[in-house]
Amino acid sequence: MKRSVSSLLLVVLTTLTVALSGCSSDKAGESTEGDQGTGASTETVTSTADSDVTNTSDDLSKLIVGVPQDISELDPHTSTGAGIQEVLFNVYEGLVKPDESGNLIPAVASDYTISDDSKVYTFTLRDGIKFHDGSLVTVEDIKYSIDRNRGADGSEPLISSFSSIDSVNIVDDSHVEIVLKEANSEFLPLLTVAIVPEANKDLNTNPIGTGPYKFVSRSPQENFVVTRFDDYWGEKAYIKDVVFKVEANSDAIVMDLEGGSIDMIARVTSTQAAQLSDKFEIYEGTMNLVQALYLNNAEKPFDDVRVRQALCYAIDPQEIMDFVSDGAGTEIGSAMFPAFTKYYDSSLNDTYNQDIEKAKALLAEAGYPDGFEFTITVPSNYAQHIDTAQVISEELKNIGVTANIQEIEWNTWLDEVYKQKKYQSTVVGFDASTLSASALLARYVSTSSKNTFNYSSAAYDEAYAKAVASNDDAEKTKYYKECLKILSEDAANVYIQDLPAFVALNKKFTGYVFYPLYVQDISKIRPAQ
Repeated sequence: MKRSVSSLLLVVLTTLTVALSGCSSDKAGESTEGDQGTGASTETVTSTADSDVTNTSDDLSKLIVGVPQDISELDPHTSTGAGIQEVLFNVYEGLVKPDESGNLIPAVASDYTISDDSKVYTFTLRDGIKFHDGSLVTVEDIKYSIDRNRGADGSEPLISSFSSIDSVNIVDDSHVEIVLKEANSEFLPLLTVAIVPEANKDLNTNPIGTGPYKFVSRSPQENFVVTRFDDYWGEKAYIKDVVFKVEANSDAIVMDLEGGSIDMIARVTSTQAAQLSDKFEIYEGTMNLVQALYLNNAEKPFDDVRVRQALCYAIDPQEIMDFVSDGAGTEIGSAMFPAFTKYYDSSLNDTYNQDIEKAKALLAEAGYPDGFEFTITVPSNYAQHIDTAQVISEELKNIGVTANIQEIEWNTWLDEVYKQKKYQSTVVGFDASTLSASALLARYVSTSSKNTFNYSSAAYDEAYAKAVASNDDAEKTKYYKECLKILSEDAANVYIQDLPAFVALNKKFTGYVFYPLYVQDISKIRPAQ
């Protein structure tokens, strides 16, 4: 049952700010298997107007990229924010890495083989590949990096899925084998985890990787500076120097772009894109994340499935998209975004078509005939999430529920909401750290340390375990889809959309490409002249 937009909602929305959207991510590889058939984002390029971009006074050897949060964690094995990981993508590489088409391609390893029983993964070290400090990468560095993440020294694994590794063995000076305790045909996507020098014990202040850019400096809350790594094994980056400039004030983005203090920013909104002059190219794609009203299932009243379902029936995702992103975006009915075409199930979007009377009945049945009050905690530097929370708050008034919005800083959100789970609800987007279905679904397992939602379902745990254990692709897909159906029917969260992505790039430069993951590949960008 659809309804018209209330005048109150219209009044509230005229005051909303519209800016970047953010997301939360685990470090690379926080999952157990993957799908190399994942589709990439659809990309279109919209030119605001034809213009002469030639300007001989412009310095095309330097690119300034606006980012919404501080690049505060430089250790790729422990950093958690997706906004950090997308920048570090340019500095670090794993044995394999994703490309823009959703394929896994060799990186630190030049080749690999997988045993017939999917238990032994053997990698060939790329000949002559160097770290940013000029030292050659060795098989010892590979073993160290994998062992560090699996907690081989007896510590807690940095990547929980790496606990399935039985051993990491150096075969010779060019080969390393990773032996699993049990078969896993989709372990490869996890091996995008960064390979780092064994000798470097302080990655947080001295990040050294093998990527196309190497670290120069970091000024807290200001910028993160990198320069082209001329000894890079692959295709060299076009732009020599890149500054990732912190743009925490979303209201200043258009002004800073037009003023020239930044050349590019990802995920501007359609409103901001329309405000930009013909000096900018607008690339349109999707963010590849699941934006939702995430609920703490251990907190009353969200420990009652009927309450969670009532909220789902009260929400209209299209109405949210209409006001937050001018109708752009893709509705999502569970914890999978559309780029994972193999697993995405659009039929789940109809599990909770808006029905106000049904929502009220469920609340009454759960013991809340007069509704209740709760808090939506939102990171203050991601205005699209704030805007979404505002629309949700207005929609919930129709069922007698009062949602108060609390804005907090991103680092506080990471600590209190994501890690300590001290919250009732939040609006953010969760992305996939690897090209694997479980990068999105592993966090819903009841025993997962990444289960921010405190969701618990024996049926889900069983379906997920079957998906992980299966070496048959069709069977694995079936169980993953069963997981998504369970999450939808249980109303684990109020799923809304995959947000649209609008990237603004000064026409002095060209070559931006979208990936099916939350990354920014700056090495592809080049001078337009």
